[in-house]
Amino acid sequence: MSSKLRIMIVDDEMIVRESFLHWFTKQGHVVDSAASGFEALEKIERTPFDLLFVDIKMPGMNGIELLEKVTSEYPDTLVVIITAFGSIETAVKAMKIGASDYLLKPFRPDQLNLVMEKILQQRTMTSEYNYLKGRLEKITRFDNIIGASEPMEAIFQLIPEIAENDASVLITGETGTGKELVAKAIHAKSPRAPYPFIPINCGAIPDSLLESELFGHNKGAFTGATHARKGFLEVVSGGTLFLDEIGEISPKMQIDLLRVLEEKKITRVGSSERIDVDFRLISATRRNLEEHIAGKTFRQDFFYRIKVIEIQIPPLRERKGDIPLLVEHFLEKYSQETTKQVDHVTSDAGTHLMGYDWPGNVRELENAIERAVVLSRRRTLDVRDFAFLMPPETAAPGHRTLLEMEKDHILNTLAEFNWNVTRSAEALGINRVTLHKKIKRYNLKDRE
Repeated sequence: MSSKLRIMIVDDEMIVRESFLHWFTKQGHVVDSAASGFEALEKIERTPFDLLFVDIKMPGMNGIELLEKVTSEYPDTLVVIITAFGSIETAVKAMKIGASDYLLKPFRPDQLNLVMEKILQQRTMTSEYNYLKGRLEKITRFDNIIGASEPMEAIFQLIPEIAENDASVLITGETGTGKELVAKAIHAKSPRAPYPFIPINCGAIPDSLLESELFGHNKGAFTGATHARKGFLEVVSGGTLFLDEIGEISPKMQIDLLRVLEEKKITRVGSSERIDVDFRLISATRRNLEEHIAGKTFRQDFFYRIKVIEIQIPPLRERKGDIPLLVEHFLEKYSQETTKQVDHVTSDAGTHLMGYDWPGNVRELENAIERAVVLSRRRTLDVRDFAFLMPPETAAPGHRTLLEMEKDHILNTLAEFNWNVTRSAEALGINRVTLHKKIKRYNLKDRE
């Protein structure tokens, strides 16, 4: 993608406009200027611009009003706000509305260069997002597993191959990457598909109860066992047992399961009768089991028995090319569920989603889209709908992050009203509960 941009400088001071014009023309950009917000809008209507530098204080239409119109009517145009050093709260408001960045007057050339580097990176990510979004018709799916990245395509090719046999499978990956979906896809493509698929989260069941859940028990086997009960190892007969977070089970349970895998027989709790079982085992974990083997908390023989075949699912931050595909899928899903016509995200919002690290992986992305759709009053989602995802960034030299600015703004407002939370919340435009949460989040304290 070309690094040449169409830039407009919007400032009522001629010397500022001429300074920017000279600087950006030297850099090879196509540059224009406007002395007011109204003039800027007239020019945008005639010719699209990639980037606007907008001064906050202008007669007639101020910078915030222009920013609101541009983000609403020209969502693909990026806006950098220019403001005086003492107007931090204005910069905070501008960033929340949709400004891509800000410059504090007076600024140095190196600070302007840093802003431009960030803008160019953002443009590159936007271009990549739109390109990937265009590949939706070529999307590869396996029972709601969505992706077109190389790692996911490799998994899609592997699933039919391993589905045909009964080898034990260990699926590894961080929480929220879709391990259970992969397990279900293997089962669905296998000869065992007509029989049950039973998932069990080993980390959610105490070890003493897990034994009864898996093996079943006879009447009177323990206090409360008022009748005999089949365990999941019997109920799953012919199908697939999925043990999620298998790294959580105790060494004793590992021994018991190892014996079942080798003998294909179980004994209910409180019984001596041996019962034949027929199932395929698929396990999953977010832990590094080899480290647990070294720490003597996971048995090596059991590890190799459950890991005949291993599938590693990469975290979403390592396959960001799948994000546009997932976004479109979840938009469709939750638009139907909520009966809302939300069917699009702006390029800026797509760039924002691509730039986030997604520690909760696909599950977190799905929750974010669901929340945005539920709360949206528009057909198109923009950056404001995903403001809650804004990560704490490392500030570049001469820059402060949005969170740092918000923290200082809240602290200054509290000081102005002598830490009266009700009056401070009114001045900030938020409710008292939200303000209390932010005070706790930033660990704010009265300076006196």
